[in-house]
Amino acid sequence: MLKAADFIYLSCTPELIADGIAYACRSLHFTFNRMHSKPVRRLQRIIAGIAVELALRRYLEQEEIPYNILGGTPFTQPDRYDIAIGGRRCDIKSFLLTHKKRIRAIRRQPEQLLRAHALVPRDQFEHSRLRPEDVYIFAFLAALTAESPSQMKKALARGQPVHLIHLLPAAWVHQEGSATLGTLALKNGGERPLTVELGGLAGEGEFQQVKVPLPPGKRVTTEADFAALYYIHPDSLLDGPLGIHSPELKEIHIVEPQQWRNIWVYGMEIYFTGLISRREFEGRARRIPAGSRVYQYPRTSTANLGLLVRELHPLRPFFRQARAWRAEV
Repeated sequence: MLKAADFIYLSCTPELIADGIAYACRSLHFTFNRMHSKPVRRLQRIIAGIAVELALRRYLEQEEIPYNILGGTPFTQPDRYDIAIGGRRCDIKSFLLTHKKRIRAIRRQPEQLLRAHALVPRDQFEHSRLRPEDVYIFAFLAALTAESPSQMKKALARGQPVHLIHLLPAAWVHQEGSATLGTLALKNGGERPLTVELGGLAGEGEFQQVKVPLPPGKRVTTEADFAALYYIHPDSLLDGPLGIHSPELKEIHIVEPQQWRNIWVYGMEIYFTGLISRREFEGRARRIPAGSRVYQYPRTSTANLGLLVRELHPLRPFFRQARAWRAEV
């Protein structure tokens, strides 16, 4: 049975979070319709997942454990697996822990994670292309968030990074009867100059990011051609409203200062707990209905298959086997 001494503990650096944010923003075209009522939390979970995967890659390189990402598919495909270790595909399932009391308890007694559930969404499991001998690896990222304006100001006062974002309404993403949004015009209603990043799809359908300097009080147009606009990201806190106009939509969208959200994840420790093969997971996992209370979440948002973390297998023997596998091939 798995023990806390079997966990692998890694730090979560700001660079890992920044890479996760870049990935999450680029993936919006494929995840926008699944954001529903909590888009910030979903983005943060994507960011955390990428940070965890990159931390594992860094660990594998440091320990000279062979892996490859040749089989990994991009975020455009739902059946993506993350990496292959020792010739076996690995799907990394990560969970974001943001409750302060829970984090403090885990830092004092990591064995509490043995009571958490190793979850795989049922729809993902049923449509996965993992082979029976491929594995799921389960990890937990302990991190704080600062989403409200007051929390953001406190984070900035402490010298911590923030990444503000505003997601556009569905009409700006799925407009009808027009190939593009037309020549976009923006106006900074604050008293300080700023630069905003616009992210979306170009007229040809590829993702593009465009930065637009905005002096206060002046209307600025951009020649960038957007078929869909997903988000606006300013380089600093705003002291006034920001307006953006699309001639094709015949609409001005106003973003008030309190409508910006900070998607930065203040990562601390990453706990790589254990693994299990798809074959064994299928035979032993139990159904976890949507809305169930588990250790890491007050309620699950989807139906899952799962078992307790203590029922997983340690990672280090698997990594030793990977080294032996490389020596044999």
